[in-house]
Amino acid sequence: MPETTPGPSTVLTAPPALSAQAERLIELGVHETAGLSAEEIRTFAARAEAGADGPGALLAVHPDRAPASALAPLLRRDGKPGFVVVDMPDVDEFAPSALALPDAPLYLVHGIDRGDHMANWSPDEALPALTKEDRTPLVLTEGIHWVLQQPEALERNLCFMTIGSRLRKPNGSFDARTPAIWISNGTGRDGRERRNAPKVGWCWWNNRHTWLGFASTTGRRG
Repeated sequence: MPETTPGPSTVLTAPPALSAQAERLIELGVHETAGLSAEEIRTFAARAEAGADGPGALLAVHPDRAPASALAPLLRRDGKPGFVVVDMPDVDEFAPSALALPDAPLYLVHGIDRGDHMANWSPDEALPALTKEDRTPLVLTEGIHWVLQQPEALERNLCFMTIGSRLRKPNGSFDARTPAIWISNGTGRDGRERRNAPKVGWCWWNNRHTWLGFASTTGRRG
């Protein structure tokens, strides 16, 4: 396992209040994608905000309702929209792996950490370490929701993988690609016009990257 500095990620401020997150999703039209009314999202956020689970939580829409392909273009950085790499046309087939999401269209994600201290680890090395810490990795749509609500969660050289999402092959094994969210350099098939845009891409399960941590959570609640 690579050497690393112990401790949590660079400290980020807590996500906005749940009521503000609800308005952000409505402004972006996520409620329509999810087949929900604006009032349903506002009511869920208000009830959660009034309870013990509210402070510091991220409001997420279940990926069955709002898939990554629909959410990624809503990301913005330097005025440029987010995108999914061209060699990931099956992005929505990357499903939650070895974890259970709440059986509800809307749910809360608690205690998010970007996993900066695991930069230069491979997913294969990071997953057991997260499990030992009683944390579970974010799924891709949760990572996108986080950056939608808190764009500063995505920084150059401090981006993150979302290894809670995996693609299972017909033979039962996992595809070696694992999803990540980072910032495009505008090279290759991304195109120069996409330089500095938020990017949903993938890395190999056994590869290490110095600029990618492993985003995780302490728990989820519907």
